[in-house]
Amino acid sequence: MSTLRYQRSFGERAVDVFLYIFLAVVAFTAVFPFIHLFVLSLNEAEDAMRGGLYFFPRKFTLYNYEFVFSHPQLLTATFNSVARTVLQTVISVFCNGMVAYALSRREFIYRRLFSFLLVLTMYVNGGLIPTYLLIKGLGLMNTFAVYIVPGILSAFYIMVMRSFFEQLPDGLVESGYMDGAGDFRIYSTLILPISLPVLACIALFVAVSEWNQWFDNFLYNNRNPKLAVLQYEMQKLLDSVTIPEDLESVDPSERRMTPYVIKATLTMVVTIPIMMVYPFLQRYFVQGLTLGAMKG
Repeated sequence: MSTLRYQRSFGERAVDVFLYIFLAVVAFTAVFPFIHLFVLSLNEAEDAMRGGLYFFPRKFTLYNYEFVFSHPQLLTATFNSVARTVLQTVISVFCNGMVAYALSRREFIYRRLFSFLLVLTMYVNGGLIPTYLLIKGLGLMNTFAVYIVPGILSAFYIMVMRSFFEQLPDGLVESGYMDGAGDFRIYSTLILPISLPVLACIALFVAVSEWNQWFDNFLYNNRNPKLAVLQYEMQKLLDSVTIPEDLESVDPSERRMTPYVIKATLTMVVTIPIMMVYPFLQRYFVQGLTLGAMKG
C-alpha cells in the first residue's frame, strides 16, 4: 500500500509540474509579442531593421516616442478618444442594463419576442451603405454624437446582462414594489448596486471597443480634424512614414523612423492606457461572464 501511495503521489506531482511548465510556455507565448514591440519602440529605427531584437533594445532611444507625441493633432485626438470611451461606457452600460432588466422580468409578456429580435440583429444587419445613409439622414455626420448614438445598445451585452438579472431573487423586486418604488427606481437603486460583476464586465468590453474604434471617424468625420480620434490619427501617422529606396543617400537626421518601429511605438501608445484600466476590473471580469452565462 505504501508503494502504491508513493507512486500515486509521484504521478500527481509529475502532472502538476507538467501543467505548470505548459502554462508557463503558453503565458510566455502570449506575453512575448508585447515585450518584442516594447523593445522595438525603444530601439533606433535603422538598427531595428537588422532584426535580432528580443528582450532588450540594442541602441536605446526615446526618439520614437518623441516623434509620435510631436504629432500636432495628438492632444485633440487623445481627448476625443478618452471622451468617447468614458461617455459611451457609462451610457451604454446603463441603457443596455435597462433593456436587459425589462427583458428579464417574467411579467413582461413580449420579452421572448423582443429577445428574438435582438438576437436576430447579431446575425443580420443592414450593411455598410444603408448604415451610412441612415447616419446621414439622422444628421449625425461631422458631429461627436456619431461616436455615441449608434452604439448605445448592443444585443450581445443585453443578453449577457439579462441572464444575470434573471438569477436575482424575485423578492428583491417585490420588496421595491411594496415600498412604492417604480421600475426605474428599482433598477437604479436596487438592481445596479448588486450587479457590479456583470456591469464591470460589460464596461470593460465597451471601453476596449470604443478605445480601438477608428472606422466611424474615417466614414463620418474625416473632414473635421477637431473630431479625429487617436486611432485614426495614429493610422494617418503610420501611413506618412516611408522607407527611402536608397538609405545611404538620405541625411541621417531625416531617416530615423521606419514603419516597422513606428508601428511598435504606436501599439504601445494606444495599448498601455487601456491596460491600466483592466486591473481594476479584472476581479469582476470572469465572475460577470460566468454568472451572465448561467441560467436561473
